[in-house]
Amino acid sequence: MENAKSEKAYIEKYQNLGYTANYRVIDALLIDLETKKKYTPKEVYIEEEFRFEGMSNPADMSILYIIHTKDKSKGTVLANYSPSSDTELAEFFAAIPKENSKSK
Repeated sequence: MENAKSEKAYIEKYQNLGYTANYRVIDALLIDLETKKKYTPKEVYIEEEFRFEGMSNPADMSILYIIHTKDKSKGTVLANYSPSSDTELAEFFAAIPKENSKSK
C-alpha cells in the first residue's frame, strides 16, 4: 500500500476488504469482542503485518496484524511495543505458530 503512511490508513483499507472484527487478548486467548468467541494462538492466522515507528520516539513501535481465525473471522489487531505496552498481547502473537503466518 504505497500511499498509506499510518496505522489508521492501513486499518481503513483492510476494514474495507472485510477485516472488521475487533479482538482483545485475555488469559492467553484472543477474544472476538462482538461474538465473544475465543481462540488459541494455533487457531489464528496472520495474513499481513506492518511495522510503524513512533514519530517522536523511534523506540516506540507498533505492529498492525491483519488476521483471520480458524472459523474465518477476519480483523485487525494493533499491538504497541513501548515501555507501557500490553505484554499479554505480545506474548499471544509470539505464540502463533510460524506456519500460521504468511510473513514467515
